[in-house]
Amino acid sequence: MIREMLDDAFADPKTENSVVKPYVLSHGTLECFNLRQSRRFYEEFLGMECVQHGKRSMGLRCGLKFHVICVEVGAELHPLHFLNHWGLDVSSREEVDAAYEAAIAMREKYSIGKITETIEQHGVYSFYLEDLDHNWWEIQYYDGYQHNDIFDFGDVFDSSKS
Repeated sequence: MIREMLDDAFADPKTENSVVKPYVLSHGTLECFNLRQSRRFYEEFLGMECVQHGKRSMGLRCGLKFHVICVEVGAELHPLHFLNHWGLDVSSREEVDAAYEAAIAMREKYSIGKITETIEQHGVYSFYLEDLDHNWWEIQYYDGYQHNDIFDFGDVFDSSKS
């Protein structure tokens, strides 16, 4: 399905004037309390592919060649605000609604914390949910591919004037 939506998954880095010359943003990191419990939620509820590559860490991915490393930190876990979230795109508004209803229904099974109402904002239809590790996930529908549009639109605001 993703191949039908994206004819080109590459974006040439704009590194001419940067100190570091990366060729790709390859991964991010999040914390969890318990790998086994978190993996169950990531695979069964969020539909992520998981591989445990270390005693206290595993990789997660979905769709693109970008991964998130989940590190088990136990009681050292740092709860996050929903503005620090990971986004998962679905194919329709109805899929957002179905995911929302599933989150409500399966809240106890997967130890889901807060769940926001569905809303139309910043050009997407979505809701947020807090997982058992206090990481936030936005389940969203956007008519198109948001990544392309964000960068194709370019700068809209001039931060040098604020």
